[in-house]
Amino acid sequence: MHHPILFSICAFLMLMVILSWVGYRLIYKPGKFLRQLGNPVITNDSKQRIIDEGGEPEASALVTVLHQIGSRVPSSATEVANLKGDLIRAGYRGENALAVFYGVRILTTLGMLLLCVMMEARMPPNPVMKLGLMASGVGAGWILPRFFLEKKVSKRKETLRLSLPDALDLLVVSIEAGLGLDQAIQHVARELYGSHPQLSDEMQLVTLEMRAGKRRSEALRNFAERTGEAEFRKLVAILIQNDRFGTSMGESLRTHSDFLRTRRRQEAEERAGKVGVKLVFPIFFFILPSMLVVAAGPGILQIFKYLFPMMKTIG
Repeated sequence: MHHPILFSICAFLMLMVILSWVGYRLIYKPGKFLRQLGNPVITNDSKQRIIDEGGEPEASALVTVLHQIGSRVPSSATEVANLKGDLIRAGYRGENALAVFYGVRILTTLGMLLLCVMMEARMPPNPVMKLGLMASGVGAGWILPRFFLEKKVSKRKETLRLSLPDALDLLVVSIEAGLGLDQAIQHVARELYGSHPQLSDEMQLVTLEMRAGKRRSEALRNFAERTGEAEFRKLVAILIQNDRFGTSMGESLRTHSDFLRTRRRQEAEERAGKVGVKLVFPIFFFILPSMLVVAAGPGILQIFKYLFPMMKTIG
């Protein structure tokens, strides 16, 4: 081995990644599910305790270091606003989330730079190409955290969108049972805490904002802005219009629920119709050559074995 130190570092990093993944799958993830199943129903006392405690756990040493690093990164107001919106849509609402994210970016960039320096001996001897590869590695280290953040936002949007039909059904039942909109939202948030915790947290924030003195329309608009999902914007628009004009809230929500079900069925039919077109290239490049080899392979071998020697003899 030409580089035993490099081999040892790579083996250590690989072992650390494997052990972290195994620990997450076997210990942390089952424990998280058990904690979700074991939590009691949200009561006024538990909500008051969450408000008194600030709703945020004590920051670890790593988070503190990342916050100190990220707080010194200069950034424009537009970038900060966009990034804060993405962090909120991903579920990170803490006041230190932006600084921690910048700290993660800095550490990832430095790690990629260190990796490129360690792999310098294996790079091409051309200095321009070597510089380009190192610049690409550093750029990848800066871009990767934002890429994973966008993936997190997309996954959370999908989770909230799939949770919306259950919430709408409960909201319709609650309103038709005689509850007001504020009490219905609070009741739905409490009932969805075990099955859809993310949507329950968002609706609980709507209740807390209205209790803090915000207007109902403003709290609902903030709810749609936090989720970033088009279906929630439509739902909020319906709720605000019904509240303003005094129309039947239950009938409007029931109609919107039927519309969502119809649209979901149409989207499923559309995806099913696209399957044939999407399968053209996999069939042409992967399945069809295999079928040709299996079907025509013996005949082609016989041609090479008998016909070509016969043609050479006749010639």
